[in-house]
Amino acid sequence: MKISPSSPAPRGHKRRSTTRRQEERQQRARLLDREASQIRRRLAGAVSVNEDGPILGRRGGLYEMAERSRAISHGGIGAVAAVVKAVGLAGEIDSSLRLLASHRPYFESDHVLNIAYNALCGGTRLDGIESRRNDAVFLDALGVDSLPDPTTAGDFCRRFNASSAMILQDAINRARLKVWAAQPAAFFAETARIDADASIIPTAGETKQGMDISYNGIWGYSALLVSLANTKEPLFLDLHGANRPSHEGVVAQYDKAIGLCRQAGFTDVLLRGDTDFSLTGEFDRWDGDGVRFVFGYDAKANLIGIAEDKPEDLYHSLVTKAEAAIATKPRSKAPGVKETVVKIRGFKNIRTVAEDVTEFSYRPGNCSRDFRVVALRKDLNVSGANVLFGQFRFFFYITNDWELTADEVIAEARHRCDQENLIAQLKDLRALHAPVNTLDSNRSYMVMASLAWTLKAWCALLLPVSPRWAHRHSKQREQLLKMEFRTFLEAFIAIPCQIVLGARRIRWRVLAWNPWLGAFFRLVDSL
Repeated sequence: MKISPSSPAPRGHKRRSTTRRQEERQQRARLLDREASQIRRRLAGAVSVNEDGPILGRRGGLYEMAERSRAISHGGIGAVAAVVKAVGLAGEIDSSLRLLASHRPYFESDHVLNIAYNALCGGTRLDGIESRRNDAVFLDALGVDSLPDPTTAGDFCRRFNASSAMILQDAINRARLKVWAAQPAAFFAETARIDADASIIPTAGETKQGMDISYNGIWGYSALLVSLANTKEPLFLDLHGANRPSHEGVVAQYDKAIGLCRQAGFTDVLLRGDTDFSLTGEFDRWDGDGVRFVFGYDAKANLIGIAEDKPEDLYHSLVTKAEAAIATKPRSKAPGVKETVVKIRGFKNIRTVAEDVTEFSYRPGNCSRDFRVVALRKDLNVSGANVLFGQFRFFFYITNDWELTADEVIAEARHRCDQENLIAQLKDLRALHAPVNTLDSNRSYMVMASLAWTLKAWCALLLPVSPRWAHRHSKQREQLLKMEFRTFLEAFIAIPCQIVLGARRIRWRVLAWNPWLGAFFRLVDSL
């Protein structure tokens, strides 16, 4: 009996199909175990005395052009495309973003995903798209006849303005809500920690509209990033000239991020940022709305005076997170090369001797109520050529949370610094990069390229956790979520696959083993 995709399958056919899929998965699991065992034995057996000389370059190679076999080196892109389809990302983009008068043949989502896929395949500039669009096997794997060329991609970026860039981010976030909806209840039981920071995006161009010179003499732009620390996902991104304050425009982004997290199901929201984001004019409103916050606060003279007047018995030593216990004998500490050079050259050397904490109530000038200020006093030892003295330096943190301990407030503020790692990853994948010639077009490019990192996060969040292997699968999921982008490309994207075109489907036949294939297939099977 011929069964069309739209017609319901007979019950017996469903049973046979399910049995066949189970058998295929069992066979695949046996193959993965066999490959893992073989490589372990091979590597273990390779460690032996070698009297024949260097091992690399012993055997010559002969390159041939395959006539029938067709393969690609970025086989993981098919799984990413399946994630995009599962969460309806293309539909969300096309239903709200209207930049093209006609589709010949590409839709808006095709242009957006083209730039994101370029980054996921290791492309560091728009010209990398040309390699993919000239790879017939890559096109066959995605089931398309062509992809937009680099020039068309740049032209598409230039169609954006600030409003359409936000429309695109809202469309991505609607798909994000579907990913979050698939998470367990424990995901929403945690506090949604929303971080904000800005970073200078340098450019050597001389004609890029909207660029400016920063406080330290760097020409370029200032990229504002608002992200969810729980999953390291960029939620909103904005762009300004490099001379603008880093917090410019962040209030609207904070508010949208709060609304997004609450819509998803988070009940507790915590805003975090450094001193530039301590916007006292918004504190009353956020506090009244039930939003918690922890911000760095400028060490003003009046605050330093209050902290210095505190009796010594109101200070306590800062308790930080204990180091992980070492099961074996700890390694000896390597010599401090930097400190040695500083001493030899007589530079001023500042070392922290102790960290003490106190707290007090304080009402900023723009507020109608008191908030809690935690003061961190660092006892510093300053040494150098003919210099040896101690000094105190104060750091302040302001919050509306009266239940956290003072040490926990400082820990929250310090954990915000992990967003620096996210910014570094986005720069590494060239998402925070200005390849086009206007501020609006570069903003749109950054939003589209940073989608590559978002898709990486979604692959981790959608990775199933089997109850039987809950500990192992949860650990894999956490590793994938925290994984650096280049490592993710090696583990999940750079999977050589033979592409077999069938009448009804495209088969991606994996040709090489890596330790992440078990998790990879688990993700693919769930989509």
